Amino acid sequence: MPDSEEGVPGPGHFASGEPAAGTRPLTLKSTQPGGLGRARSVSLDDTPVRRKARPLPTEPGTTSEYSGPPAAPRTGVPLTPLTGTRRVGGPRPTGWHSNPSRSGAQFTTEPPPAAPPRQYSRPVIVGLSILVILMLTGATIAGFRLVDSYGNVENPLAQPSVRKSQAPLPIPPNPTVTVTKQGVPDVVRLQQNKIYTAGKVGAVSCKEPALKPDSQSAILRYYRALAPCLDKAWAPVLQKSGYPFRPPKVVLQTSQNTSASCTGEEDVAFYCPADETIYVSWKEDAKFYKTDPLAARVWMMDTMAHEYGHHVQKLTEMLTAAGSREGWAKTKAEELEWSRRTELQASCFGAAFLGANKKALGLSGRKLKLWEWETQHSGDEYNPKKIRDHGSRKNYWLWSEPAFKSADPKVCNTFTAPAAKVS
Repeated sequence: MPDSEEGVPGPGHFASGEPAAGTRPLTLKSTQPGGLGRARSVSLDDTPVRRKARPLPTEPGTTSEYSGPPAAPRTGVPLTPLTGTRRVGGPRPTGWHSNPSRSGAQFTTEPPPAAPPRQYSRPVIVGLSILVILMLTGATIAGFRLVDSYGNVENPLAQPSVRKSQAPLPIPPNPTVTVTKQGVPDVVRLQQNKIYTAGKVGAVSCKEPALKPDSQSAILRYYRALAPCLDKAWAPVLQKSGYPFRPPKVVLQTSQNTSASCTGEEDVAFYCPADETIYVSWKEDAKFYKTDPLAARVWMMDTMAHEYGHHVQKLTEMLTAAGSREGWAKTKAEELEWSRRTELQASCFGAAFLGANKKALGLSGRKLKLWEWETQHSGDEYNPKKIRDHGSRKNYWLWSEPAFKSADPKVCNTFTAPAAKVS
């Protein structure tokens, strides 16, 4: 390393207090606020406090937080008594610091001696055996005697309750379960009945009865002869509608046999839903037959077909629903309107039967003209009491004509018609 210039200290040296010749002192550009003074050397001997290192736990006679628990005293060495305590009787002969004095097993492994078996003498054994044999023999004899006693007069209760000649008791029927079915509203039953979609009334091979309805008995036989024809024609329609079929009864209207549940006009045929019976009149029919026999026969066929129409309403539950609507009517006019809808539908059902069987019944020519004239001249206008409960003559023909031509109950829904068509 080359020598430094004269007057300039080399690295690692300190300059003396005065500058060398030919040099100028080093001057700071800014003056420090205070001088640091001269430096002095530091010596280890000048430290005021000296600390001793913590002894290691391996040094004897020392303890440390890193050392383990103190060693247990040795066996047989007496303990040093504590200061201020008194030990009476000297050191304890036993304890955790002394050897145990017990040796050998604490309990024996041999079982306790068994008691000697009890011995019975031979005469006692023989006596007990004889006693058991006697008891079994007596029980057997008593059992046979008990079996032989069944059926004796002294023990009548031992006989069976049912003899061989008697029939066994009947098996009780299965318990019935009541199921609550949601009812159909009256208006739905009347306006949406399935009979409207069941199809046409069937044509059956039934001819008009060859009877002269000129007496009370002959008139009853005439009506009863027409009933089977109506049964055959309407039964399939009702079955397709999902309703059970039952034929109505036909009786003569008298003061003795008139149903107490139904009331009708005197000498006028009517249908009673309580007993499903058609009550026919005979006095007016007999008078009419004497005046015009052919017109009377046509009138009687139409009357029977009309009353049977009420029976169809009863089987399809429409007659009950219509009667309910009449009962809930708020005014007399509303009640009469429900009655007219029911009566006009019964005439419509009757016309459907007559139209389906017009050939078998001979409704052609003059007989057909008579039926048309009688239908067009039937209605409330001809009621002496002027009660508007069956419908006007105009509406009678309004519902009967299309039913006669089509023979289909679907044209007989009077419960959806406007009020003008059921007036």
